[in-house]
Amino acid sequence: MTTHTPPERHPATDKQLYRIPEAMIILSMSKTVIYRMIRSGRLRTVKEGRTRLVPATAITDYIALLEQEASAA
Repeated sequence: MTTHTPPERHPATDKQLYRIPEAMIILSMSKTVIYRMIRSGRLRTVKEGRTRLVPATAITDYIALLEQEASAA
């Protein structure tokens, strides 16, 4: 039996806005950690009605922040 490995995808380039559960998957973080990052200002969000959304640019910026912090350590 062969296994199929899906092509590598970069989720942040597929869409412009992500719901919290999608951001959790993309960033490999729990809901609690995601909301902690939002409250601290490390992860930007927008609201559309009652829905909180994470812009793709905010995900990219957050990853860049983590990389910058890692290289400074």
